[in-house]
Amino acid sequence: MEINRDYLEKLPKTDLHVHLDGSMRVSTIFELAEQQNVKLPVNTHQELIDLICCEDSCESLEDYLRGFAVTLSVLQTTDSLKRAAFELAEDAAKENIRYIEVRYSPILHTQKSLKLTEISDAVIEGLLDAEKLYDIKTGVIICGIRNMDPATSFKLAELAVAYKNRGVIGFDLAGAEYNHPAKDHKEACELVKKNNLNITIHAGEAYGPESIEQAIHSCNAHRLGHGTRLIESGELLNFVNDHRIPLEICLKSNVQTKAVETLKEHPIELFINYGLRVTLNTDNRLISNTTLTDEYLLLKNNFNVDYLDIKTIIINGFKSAFLPYRERVKLINKALKEMEILEETELKGKIPLEERI
Repeated sequence: MEINRDYLEKLPKTDLHVHLDGSMRVSTIFELAEQQNVKLPVNTHQELIDLICCEDSCESLEDYLRGFAVTLSVLQTTDSLKRAAFELAEDAAKENIRYIEVRYSPILHTQKSLKLTEISDAVIEGLLDAEKLYDIKTGVIICGIRNMDPATSFKLAELAVAYKNRGVIGFDLAGAEYNHPAKDHKEACELVKKNNLNITIHAGEAYGPESIEQAIHSCNAHRLGHGTRLIESGELLNFVNDHRIPLEICLKSNVQTKAVETLKEHPIELFINYGLRVTLNTDNRLISNTTLTDEYLLLKNNFNVDYLDIKTIIINGFKSAFLPYRERVKLINKALKEMEILEETELKGKIPLEERI
């Protein structure tokens, strides 16, 4: 079976690791800036792309994060948040993403004194509007920020708990990982755990296995954001594998943030072959200049994987969704049926008509 870009785009998929403020449309940033009288640092779309879209020029995770100052400057109103959430889900649906978990930190959207509840309501409303128009299901992950006061993370954990079953399906720790250990935010994660809300934590991107260990054992992570440097500890790798802790891999951003120096050095192929529960995600569609189809194409073109591997990763995404078991089963069965139809169509297209009769 030929696995080209068109086929990858048609496949039903999940995106479990995507940041709202890193996944805006360039045109929307300019329109919102004009409406809100926000002065952007550049004048043209291409200049903005050159400024905030990371390619090989990024030197670190901190360098990668610089573009967020621009996107956040226009995401300080309920209308802009609602629009950004809707457009992210819309863009995802157009490449056949059937389930998306959108993460963001409400505390970063309070520059104009919006209440945390107003921010949360706007994002959820935008996502629900997209669900009404497209074949996509959505959820929200509230992010605490590693490099902020742990008290802020606790406040965001309280918000996540309040919105459980009202659009929020999980809690995360994001932000600068190096020198900002997850264990400092243990109290916030304990609150989330006590309220039976899912936890995913950025770990193993800008720091080694110790960060991953803290995410799992100190902060009760059910999934790992990135987990790239898990390769440095065989014992921890086996623990993650044995306990089926999913990895939210984002290939392009892992190179840009220097979690790995080059794409060829990424451990994803070993992770796949060893049987870890690998999922593939975008991280930041704008900042990384990527789509989920791009990520699967990178995987296919740079690693020794076949269609069965790709199919397994897709199903891993649905299995790892922060959804009730029965809802996950429905999504998995629907995705399997959709893939079966695509496979039959592809096969028929390669068999001469006279052989099909």
